[in-house]
Amino acid sequence: MRLHRGGRLRWPTIGLAAVVGIGVLWHGRAAPALPTAEVKTGELVDFVELRGEVKAVKSVTLNAPSSTDGDLQIISILKNGTGVKTGENVVQLDTVKLQRTREQQQSDLKRAEAEIEGAQAQARLQEEQNRTELMQARYDVERARLDVQKQEILSAIEAGKTKLRLATAEQRAREAEQKLRAGRAAAAADIESKKQKRAKALFEVQRAQRGIESMTLKAPVDGMVTILPNWRGRFFGANAPEFKEGDRVWPGAPLVELPDLSAVRVAARVDEAERGQLSLGQTAVVRVDAVPDKEFTGTVSDISALAKIDFSTWPPPKNFDLALRVAQSDPRLRPGMSATARVAIDRVPGALLIPVAASFQKGGRTVSYVLRGARFEERTIEIARRNREQIAVARGLRAGEKVALRDPTEEASRR
Repeated sequence: MRLHRGGRLRWPTIGLAAVVGIGVLWHGRAAPALPTAEVKTGELVDFVELRGEVKAVKSVTLNAPSSTDGDLQIISILKNGTGVKTGENVVQLDTVKLQRTREQQQSDLKRAEAEIEGAQAQARLQEEQNRTELMQARYDVERARLDVQKQEILSAIEAGKTKLRLATAEQRAREAEQKLRAGRAAAAADIESKKQKRAKALFEVQRAQRGIESMTLKAPVDGMVTILPNWRGRFFGANAPEFKEGDRVWPGAPLVELPDLSAVRVAARVDEAERGQLSLGQTAVVRVDAVPDKEFTGTVSDISALAKIDFSTWPPPKNFDLALRVAQSDPRLRPGMSATARVAIDRVPGALLIPVAASFQKGGRTVSYVLRGARFEERTIEIARRNREQIAVARGLRAGEKVALRDPTEEASRR
């Protein structure tokens, strides 16, 4: 140590020594407490993540009657999630119009039945009249024959007149027989025509009755009510609301679904960019938002061949319908629940795996910070494959080492 004249120290030399001392002390500090992850050997699964909703593989849909004219109105409908037994009422539609129609058809039926009764009574009267005329004609024939038998004691003129009267009586008898047969045929035809009219009126009454009965939608199987969306009530860009009491529905409209929850699937849509990576039979991990404590496994069971335009967003993208068959069942699952599915599209077995958060970009290199004692050592790594959560490391790390999940140099700078 040098002294100035007068015995004072030279301050620049002391300042440099202090700076060096401080630097040594910083390097000697322990590394900041950072979250770490262990380098593990395992299988890297590359996946496509999809959002969809739970649906039953098998279900029964209750539709509004399709044989009616014009719209129908919902009078009552069970709430979503209501359990029903076979034969229970689920939806009641308005029947006022059909009841009026049935009353009119019933009046027509009574009128047709009255016409048949009148025609039958008239036929009986005509039958009696024709029979009487026939009997009178036959009597006249017999009397004329008796007169003819007396011609031996009559003059030739009287005998001729007698034969003429016999011929006339026989002709009238034949005409009476023909009239009787014709009357019977005409009466039978008239009655048959009125019976057909009655049958038509009866059919209309029965059809009206069936129409009234069809306005009550009953559960054909045991199940749980799932109300379907009313597409008429949908605004552009918004989800369609469920059917409710008071809504008007079109003939044949699907109103309620009764799903069989013993087998469920996830219906999703996949965009064009990811469609080529997916194929039937690929496995998936499914998580249902409403059942957070359970993870389901699934399989891609169907992918549409044609793209559809999705108008729920703007600009409307083109995507494909996809279905995942879920292997397990759970009593908490309900149709319409939102779900996330990760479909495995590739696997790398026996890879060194670290979280994505454990890699950093430094000067064009990919590095990780390995914990060595109380310090983190920067190490350049080579990435073999990655997905959204993990990285398969080809070189630079060993199994069992611990790597930082945050950049220690940035933490040191903050300190």
